[in-house]
Amino acid sequence: MTSASLLRAAPDVIAAAARRVMARCEELARVSAAAASIERVYLSPEHARVNRLAAEWMRELGMRTWQDAAGNQVGRIGDPAAPALMLGSHLDTVLDAGRYDGIAGVLMALEVVRLLRVPVGGDGDAAGDGWTVPLPFAIEVVAFSDEEGTRFGKALLGSSAVAGTWSDAWWELTDADGVSLRRAFLEFGLDPARVGEAARRPDELVGYLEAHIEQGPELDRAGEPLAVVSSIASARRFQLVVEGEARHAGGTPYDMRRDALLGASEAALAVERICSAEHHIVGTVGRFEAFPGAVNVIPGEVQFSLDLRGEFDGERDRVWDALARELDEIMGRRALRWRSREVHSAPAVFCAPLLQDVVAGGIRAALPPRSDAPPVIFSRAGHDGMSLGAVTDVGMLFLRNPDGVSHHPDESVSAGDVAHGIRALAEAVLLRGTERV
Repeated sequence: MTSASLLRAAPDVIAAAARRVMARCEELARVSAAAASIERVYLSPEHARVNRLAAEWMRELGMRTWQDAAGNQVGRIGDPAAPALMLGSHLDTVLDAGRYDGIAGVLMALEVVRLLRVPVGGDGDAAGDGWTVPLPFAIEVVAFSDEEGTRFGKALLGSSAVAGTWSDAWWELTDADGVSLRRAFLEFGLDPARVGEAARRPDELVGYLEAHIEQGPELDRAGEPLAVVSSIASARRFQLVVEGEARHAGGTPYDMRRDALLGASEAALAVERICSAEHHIVGTVGRFEAFPGAVNVIPGEVQFSLDLRGEFDGERDRVWDALARELDEIMGRRALRWRSREVHSAPAVFCAPLLQDVVAGGIRAALPPRSDAPPVIFSRAGHDGMSLGAVTDVGMLFLRNPDGVSHHPDESVSAGDVAHGIRALAEAVLLRGTERV
């Protein structure tokens, strides 16, 4: 894939685009349900507010806008009859979130549209005699509404609707206040019976490209600003329960104790031990709660979560089987019982070779010449592309994240790297336009 630049835009134009992205990330960070942190969940008043902001920014660029039947905000520009290259990411957050996870990708996509609308003269004046490069497809920017799954515990709801993989079983999911997904849809002004209208057909799309901060330290450690993403991790999530016997903390000798907390703690350590010995397998116990929770009572039950990710589905499943055998041994030795319930499963999604090529070409055009290929990274974090892979080809661009901190207020990205990323994403779009649709 060529590394020659196709984009006619001066460096100061792209630097201004990056500054606009950074400023809008700050603006969106102020749309929060929490006074002292960032919290924006699906079908909330904050979700509605950021959709309105995104729609306003889309219309500034001449895009036709709509909120789809699942609450995703969409903007489109180009031939109404042509298939679309979809760009985007998500605007929802985890609790106590950072400013850039997902958000930067949506805003960068809008800046790509802005750059591609600049006349050939490059300065926006009437001297230009056309657009940057004629594209054989329309461009759509999508701000997905529920990538994180914070409110209802099921990730990728918005992009699953677009991919046509919505499950009616999800309607009974409830949030921490007992509000069902169905009720939340109605209160937000959406019709549950029409959620299928958000689905896109394969012939309507030529692909999906997403820019995202890396949610790890690989680029930072390598001193690289950008990378091509090769694949998105397969994932399985479980809720596990360990059952023992609640008894008096002072009166029960050790040989009679069936302490669920100790058994669950040993299980959590087994997750670390088994997963850390495997290549590209990550296991995390993120929630851990003991019952009855009194200081003078031996815990009779513990509930905890397990998030298991891997580059390949088979390796991930093999590690789960090994963990299950280890839990059998631990609980048998401690006279405890355990059970699990799988709450999420997603296969690995491999980025399409063509889209990996255009992203690599975009990086080469955006950065100073180099003798080696741009870095290629496997994404251990999940993204909306996992859903979109069911309906179209997927490609991703990673931006350096200093120290790799994410899902935390210290999450960061530099304006300089955002500028490089905007340029690379725009070049990738143009390179895709030179290929046969």
